[in-house]
Amino acid sequence: MALIVQKYGGSSVADAESIKRVAKRIVDTRRAGHDVVVAVSAMGDTTDELLDLAHEVAPLPAPRELDMLLSSGERISMALLAMTIHSMGFEARSFTGSQAGMITDSHHGKARIVDVTPVRLREALDEGAIVIVAGFQGFNRDTRDITTLGRGGSDTTAVALAAALNADVCEIYSDVDGIYTADPRVIPLARKLDHVSSEEMLELAANGAKVLYIRAVEYARRQGVLIHARSTFSSAEGTYVLGEGMKNPRESEEKPWKNPSSRASPPTSARRRSPSSACRTCRARLPRSSRSSRSPAPTST
Repeated sequence: MALIVQKYGGSSVADAESIKRVAKRIVDTRRAGHDVVVAVSAMGDTTDELLDLAHEVAPLPAPRELDMLLSSGERISMALLAMTIHSMGFEARSFTGSQAGMITDSHHGKARIVDVTPVRLREALDEGAIVIVAGFQGFNRDTRDITTLGRGGSDTTAVALAAALNADVCEIYSDVDGIYTADPRVIPLARKLDHVSSEEMLELAANGAKVLYIRAVEYARRQGVLIHARSTFSSAEGTYVLGEGMKNPRESEEKPWKNPSSRASPPTSARRRSPSSACRTCRARLPRSSRSSRSPAPTST
């Protein structure tokens, strides 16, 4: 039994059929008994199209209004994905970045996450819902404005949610099936890596690898989040990004999100979660072994 955060990029939700494919994968994860939180990007090239449109009407768009515009792409994706999951007979609730408790600084277009307070997400999980969160965006408490996180912001959203919710794994889905020694489209003999350290992944990202964005990898390293880079179009395992002291899940006997049939306990939505071990980025994260100490929900009277 596990709490799994999944992130789907623009190519994974590019059209209606792609959204249905993603919804099926999410529902399959829920059917396996796991709680699921999803961070989703805008459909296809929506962000680029909105950016082009903004520059057509204003040579220098106001940063605040540009963030208001660009954040709408992820809201479209989250709503459509939640609708699709509903049509498959499962409860799903969509949340904007601000509703999800993604608190950022005030820098429009390149905001950084300073706090995550996922109160509404925990409530939805406890009530058995699949949670869908708009990636790439947050909210500044001082200005009370919507902000965007810049390129790769949905990756960072997913990792921040995984840290704040104490998730077992953060799965980053894209159109490639893992991390390679080189770009396989350029170097046919490039080899897919079974796992990499977060330090190695930071170096790869700094040198242009686009499977994971550097800010998301750094956040995961700092907060102790296990990342699994996978393909939306395959059920095969991808590449694990391991932080300091983490074991390769392929070598671990207990992988609760991979072998649900061997575990008889009910979904974690039936139990009240312990408070997040990483609600603020400045707090020290609890040991990962503390995840097993989630207390049961109080019985009704």
